[in-house]
Amino acid sequence: MSRRPRATALAATVAVGALALIAAPIPANAADATGAGDELTGVALIPAPTELTGGAGAPVELGPGSVIKVHPRDDGAAEVGEGLAELLRDATGYAVPVGQRAAGASQGATIVLSTRGDAALGDEGYRLEAEGARVSIEAHSAEGLFRGVTTLRQLLPDEIESAGASGIDWAVPAVSIGDAPRYDYRGAMLDVGRRFYPVEDVKRFIDQMALYKYNALHMHLTDDQGWRLTVDARPELTQIGASTQSGWKPGTGGPWFYTKADFREIVDYAAEHFIEVVPEIDGPSHAMAAKASIPEINCDGKATAPYSGFDVGLPTICLSPEKRAEVRAYLQDVFTEAAQQSSSDIVHIGGDEVPSTTQEQMDWYVETSSEILTEQGKRIMGWHQIGASPLPEGAIMQWWADAGDQASIGTPNERPDVRELRNALAQGATVVASPADRSYLDMKYDATVPYGLSWAGLVDLERSYDWDPISVTSSVDGSVSLATEEQIEGVEAALWADRAYYGSTKLPTSLDQFIPVSQYADFVSFPRMPAIAEVGWSAPEVRSFDDFERRIVAHADRWDEMGIGYYKAPDVPWQE
Repeated sequence: MSRRPRATALAATVAVGALALIAAPIPANAADATGAGDELTGVALIPAPTELTGGAGAPVELGPGSVIKVHPRDDGAAEVGEGLAELLRDATGYAVPVGQRAAGASQGATIVLSTRGDAALGDEGYRLEAEGARVSIEAHSAEGLFRGVTTLRQLLPDEIESAGASGIDWAVPAVSIGDAPRYDYRGAMLDVGRRFYPVEDVKRFIDQMALYKYNALHMHLTDDQGWRLTVDARPELTQIGASTQSGWKPGTGGPWFYTKADFREIVDYAAEHFIEVVPEIDGPSHAMAAKASIPEINCDGKATAPYSGFDVGLPTICLSPEKRAEVRAYLQDVFTEAAQQSSSDIVHIGGDEVPSTTQEQMDWYVETSSEILTEQGKRIMGWHQIGASPLPEGAIMQWWADAGDQASIGTPNERPDVRELRNALAQGATVVASPADRSYLDMKYDATVPYGLSWAGLVDLERSYDWDPISVTSSVDGSVSLATEEQIEGVEAALWADRAYYGSTKLPTSLDQFIPVSQYADFVSFPRMPAIAEVGWSAPEVRSFDDFERRIVAHADRWDEMGIGYYKAPDVPWQE
């Protein structure tokens, strides 16, 4: 799957009246949305759909005779149907046949899936109708159909997430839903460079992303502490660069890297969930693993020692003119491999926290990386520091600035981060919003949390939810706005692994402090990752923190079924 042109996604105005998707905001008590009684009591969809109304008929009761009907000429519908059938079979024990003739043999409710929906639905829009003995989901593409099936999954009882047959009533409430995303890019990042995630843990993270309609997995594959991508032309990168991770010196484990088969497994699994994989090769800073593996990219031509510490701002790849031919050859090899192994038309080039580097050197690095990736048919993405350099057409800058940067917008003393954003936008770049004090999942929820950091502040659930890509690129009073709606590519939740161990306010003294990566990911991501998903998907008119809090509490039982070890944040009224 590749990144599409900007879809007919719902903007803040939700301008798709022809599809009847415009609706009033969903109130805190969803049952009041239609005045139809209790039809929507207990409905807790995340992200919030654009339109949600209760039907006048009875709920749809799935049973042993239920089937999934798809037409063989509906592109991708059969595959989406089989995925839904697997979920239902595992949880219910029902046979759930899939096909064109399945409905003819039905002795129970029918689920009808179609990709013949109006083109105005866009790539990810869908309509879902449930009433009586029928659920229908209509989209214009298999991707949109998958998003609709994901909504159906959330309409089913929480036990749909269990692996064993459950003797419960499998009822879908009578509803009518019209939905499409606000932004085309809704990403989540995994920092596998500092702390390696085995393939099964990455796939588990993809499962969680899919439930909340994320569509891009940004893999931070390289950093000072480790190199994780196999590069055939540079085997030293995984022979040496994969020997460390944060806190783990050579010889304490590993090597930690993805073979080409491993990475293909991740890419294919993500594609099954309509998620693309965006690889990042960080540079010219955050490159100690590369510097330990490839001597010629260092100014003295000597390899550095593998690094397993926790510092940032370490020495960069050598950017002096006399070394540029060798550095370009290195970049040619690693970016070509990243491009060819990815499923996205985007490759992330890093570009942040670069000490003692002149602007001319950074310009050369960004332009050289861009030339190589353009030859591979890719767009570049980079942290917002790349905005100071000349950017190619289609470039994306990832804006991770915090409230302090926002406060300087429109003042005589705008911070460098703000000037970089201005310069990138002036060149036609688009923005993925990842404000560190909103969407960095490694920031502690509160002072009691044993993992992560707090350099961008404590980030509770409301802070993760209560922001907007336009607001964080505008002055505090809203009088100066740097980016328009069309210049926002989307949002991203970033799961860094700087302090993925118990007692993270101090450096670790024992490897016993390091918890399994999935335990760390669950704890810091939930409930905040669903909050950021709603920022990227839902129109502002249907968003309300009070209602989101009600819905997130309702999802806790679903997480229990999925085995997600979430944090019971004290600012959330969890049910006993």
